[in-house]
Amino acid sequence: MFGFLNIYKPKGMTSHDVVAVLRKITKIRQIGHTGTLDPFAEGVLPICIGKATRLIEYLEDDKEYLATVQFGKNTTTYDIEGEITESFANRITQEDLEHTLNKFRGEIEQLPPIYSAIKVNGKKLYEYARKGETVEIKPRKVTISKLELKNFDYENQTAELLIACSKGTYIRSIAYDLGKNLRCGGHLTKLVRTKAGAFTIDTSIHLDGINVNENLINPIDIMQLDKIEISDNEHEKILHGQAIENKTNCVDFVILIYNNSISAIGYAENSIIKVKKVFL
Repeated sequence: MFGFLNIYKPKGMTSHDVVAVLRKITKIRQIGHTGTLDPFAEGVLPICIGKATRLIEYLEDDKEYLATVQFGKNTTTYDIEGEITESFANRITQEDLEHTLNKFRGEIEQLPPIYSAIKVNGKKLYEYARKGETVEIKPRKVTISKLELKNFDYENQTAELLIACSKGTYIRSIAYDLGKNLRCGGHLTKLVRTKAGAFTIDTSIHLDGINVNENLINPIDIMQLDKIEISDNEHEKILHGQAIENKTNCVDFVILIYNNSISAIGYAENSIIKVKKVFL
């Protein structure tokens, strides 16, 4: 079995839980996901089955989320599952929020939440947090390509935001930093991933009642790399790790296709294509 699944991860499950369920269903050990979703979050979780796990590094890694932010309180985890650390009496208006959103568009720097899996000195940040230890967290540059206010509820002081961003962006940090800028505090109460690379929420599949064979996606149909059909002779060369002639205008990584399946991932260098990973 070789391909991708566009899974809708439900709230309450970890990304590893989803992988574990699929391992039981498929009896295949070699299964992985392309990016962790927090347990309280839900939505698109691309899954790679079999040797398709070796394609993860070639997938697009931009993300899109629908996030609900509650203003007025900060929490330890920057989301609804943490303990409240501070409450604020002042209220914000939609105009206040829309003005502040301008600061978060484009390339920005953000500090990851202390309750995250980023490693510092060999330990995950949440391990420091759970022990009450302090550690220096360095800011990271991320890109927010879209940030739209979809809804604002003044009475309840909540906002629904559509956020398209680069890999490694912490939406929880955006919620916290918005509250900090507005001097009213803020944390996430709901997070739905609506897009991960080419995988979208409208075509995602729920775990209950899934038919893996029917729902399995051929990587050729969804990967964004250039694709080249190869001949029998070229296929034989690839199986032996030999380079083939570059008859195209490709200048980067390419998918080499044989009999409607991925034969290999190659890299175009001038007049030749060198083999990077062989699949058939």
